Amino acid sequence: MLPGLGLSLLISLIAIRIRDATGIAAMNPVVVALVGGIALRAAFGLPVWLRPGTAFAVRPVLRAAIVLLGLQVTAGQLLSVGAGALGLAFLSVALTIPFTIWLGGRLGVSPALSQLIGTGTGICGASAIVAANQVAGGRQEDVAYSLAVITLFGTAALLLYPELAPLLGLSPRVYGLWAGSSIHEVVQAVGAAAAGGPQAVEVGTITKLARVVMLAPAVLALGAWVQRGRGSSKSVKAPMPWFAFGFLGMVALASTHLLPLPVIGWSKFAVPLMLAASVAALGLNTDLRALKAEGIRPLLLGFAATLFISLLGLAGALLV
Repeated sequence: MLPGLGLSLLISLIAIRIRDATGIAAMNPVVVALVGGIALRAAFGLPVWLRPGTAFAVRPVLRAAIVLLGLQVTAGQLLSVGAGALGLAFLSVALTIPFTIWLGGRLGVSPALSQLIGTGTGICGASAIVAANQVAGGRQEDVAYSLAVITLFGTAALLLYPELAPLLGLSPRVYGLWAGSSIHEVVQAVGAAAAGGPQAVEVGTITKLARVVMLAPAVLALGAWVQRGRGSSKSVKAPMPWFAFGFLGMVALASTHLLPLPVIGWSKFAVPLMLAASVAALGLNTDLRALKAEGIRPLLLGFAATLFISLLGLAGALLV
């Protein structure tokens, strides 16, 4: 497994260095690694001797990264923003995912791809997509397409929200709630919230973290829904997402405040590296011809899902 795993980690390290060197927060290493993996696959193909390591990176490495992500969130952080903000974060997830799945069916988008776009929009972008696919069972091309869609519209929100806030007359707290409850990636949400000042970035960050915590229950609910749907025809069971329970366990552990700070600091280095390596391996296994075959409908679905959660987040932030 070493060659494929080593190449995935190398791409991941390069992606992180690119983000650090440019200083552009929107250049998520996960997305850069995906593009790098797809480009290498398109140029050189995927030799047989690389496949075992890339397969290992796509699943076990990914699941371990999601578990470790829980160390970066505590229950105290979530409670500090108030019940209204937590309720808004919950509604953003609970309403966006079903809406996207429903609209995807109307647009003729495959169920798995609709589930991935909905989960990425509703929760936390790339991390949620690769986690949700453990139960959605989408093709590698579905994951790659949904990552591209989420990146496009999340980056658009990062650029547009700071311009819209003065026009809408939003206070720093309301603006932070809006950004945290509706923008896709953590880095995009925090980056947009930072434009509103210290109060906006604090509220926006914690509201976004509340959506991240919804990752585990959302994956569990999605797995149960997929299992129910498949059971009606093929009686195929969706896999139990044990990594989701591990994520919740790490949140509980972090909430005790017993962990040394270097451990949490190490997780903040390891998680992006592992996620990017996993997605780099995904890119290495992705055939561009399959992406082109998806057409424009998933892109329209991503736009509609983004508009839905944006309006929902704005209305909720004003009410809270």
